Amino acid sequence: MATLFSARANGPARLELFPETTSEIDTLKIGPWVKGSIVLTDLGFYKHQGFARIAENGGFFLSRLKGNANPVRIRSHLLHRGRAIDLEGKRWSEVAPRLHRGVLDAEVELSFSRQVYRGRHRGDTMRSRMVAVWDEDHQPYHAYLTNLPGDALSAEEVAELYRTRGSVELLFKEGKGSFHLDRVATGNRYVAESLIWTSWLALLVSRRGHNVLLEHKPPEERFRYPPLRWSRVFRDESREFLTPLLRRMGRRKVIPEPIDELVGRFDVRARDPNITRERFREGWFG
Repeated sequence: MATLFSARANGPARLELFPETTSEIDTLKIGPWVKGSIVLTDLGFYKHQGFARIAENGGFFLSRLKGNANPVRIRSHLLHRGRAIDLEGKRWSEVAPRLHRGVLDAEVELSFSRQVYRGRHRGDTMRSRMVAVWDEDHQPYHAYLTNLPGDALSAEEVAELYRTRGSVELLFKEGKGSFHLDRVATGNRYVAESLIWTSWLALLVSRRGHNVLLEHKPPEERFRYPPLRWSRVFRDESREFLTPLLRRMGRRKVIPEPIDELVGRFDVRARDPNITRERFREGWFG
């Protein structure tokens, strides 16, 4: 399954099913739809040819730099005081060990192969913007490739934008862990799509309920209600909302459990009492 998320639509924009053996990069079909959009991808979709096609279709891309990628530096986008090291024309593997600044923002050249035409590959190059931001906590550079212009986003903002992908990863974790997004036991395409969309709809309703809960909490308390914990509570207790909902719609005459008590139970279970406790594994794997 491949799901395209739209920040503008605040949810899934397109859903497609693929055989299990399909590689991630083959699930991203680049076309005119990328025009004016920013495509954020992880390393499973890293391909210079794909970045070139996004740019050629009027879109913008942002990706982590792959470990074995070694672009050639053309020029710096930053002005540095003092005696700056001349690193023009050098590859990233030569530049990285000599950097002593917190941020690198430069134009680089990338090599790639075009699609096969008449049985032959054609080599090509493209220019891109490379951003590297120093991580004080873990002591490496986090390097990114993008064609977003410097006057639109600074180097630090590029890194911050890419970090928002983490929320998408957590969303998939929530969908699989709480709403069976990864359990589609059918070979029928239409049934599979229905089950997947049902999982996403359940997740969206859960998130809406989570937002309502947080709206009634002071800002300093909201971190105690993590979305993943809330989604599990919502999954287990959501059927209890059906009776008061049907009664309100005039479809059921029975007297349901008072809604205040039901919401109170949600509140108690969704609150993480150990969220500020230091985890044992953090010291070993943090």
